[in-house]
Amino acid sequence: MTTVSAALREAASALEGASDTARLDAELLMAEALGMSRSEMLLTGRDRGVPPEFARLLDRRKQHEPVAYILGRQEFYGREFLVNPQVLIPRGDSETLVDAALRNSPPAARILDLGTGSGALLLTLLAELPKASGTGIDASLGAVSVAAANAARLGVADRAHILHADWNAEGWSENLGRFDLIIANPPYVETGAELAPSVRQFEPASALFAGADGLDDYRSLIPQLSNMLTPIGIILLEIGYAQADQVSQIAGLSGYSAELFRDLAHRPRALLLR
Repeated sequence: MTTVSAALREAASALEGASDTARLDAELLMAEALGMSRSEMLLTGRDRGVPPEFARLLDRRKQHEPVAYILGRQEFYGREFLVNPQVLIPRGDSETLVDAALRNSPPAARILDLGTGSGALLLTLLAELPKASGTGIDASLGAVSVAAANAARLGVADRAHILHADWNAEGWSENLGRFDLIIANPPYVETGAELAPSVRQFEPASALFAGADGLDDYRSLIPQLSNMLTPIGIILLEIGYAQADQVSQIAGLSGYSAELFRDLAHRPRALLLR
């Protein structure tokens, strides 16, 4: 009988060409196959037999499918979010926006999340700010469904309104009102950019790509937002690590000043506009 411990060594070796986190991926998939947490598996499951489901999960990862999609969930800011290929996988870099929002937004803020995807940004802020309420919009009906499910799971559905809307469509913002905080992680990848197969083949292109220079959605979105802010309102935008100057210039054309926030790797990650 092949034990979990032996199978993990073999799987990590097999995944080295498909993943930079081969051992971790193997452990997460094995824990899923065993129906236990990763920590429980590492403590008590090493000598168990390997369930047949593990081979199927491993084959999917060998084809570069992201672990988050295989498991159907991803952790973000200490909470678990449902994910599927209709939404981008929440990434730790985006926690920079949450930290900046918590430091700069009033506790009872009314929040708008543009391109909400899984709802990770909006729903995290609502969970952290119990007096806040918010609206999340997305052009993808699939994403709207995922975000609504996550709002229910996190117990904030009574303060979260998830709507199907596209900021490139005329009249999209009618009747939304004004907000103290507008957040967005818009598409910002250049159309011809080289991406890992796990991203290009599996994550939704509509949430990734924004024209030849990756700036199309900033150009479309930023000029529309001034009439949606309260007098104390601010905007927080996620950006690509090389886009701070360009997005700041786009914002300046609409009368905004920009403050830069860096992620844990000290790369430019978010701009606060006032």
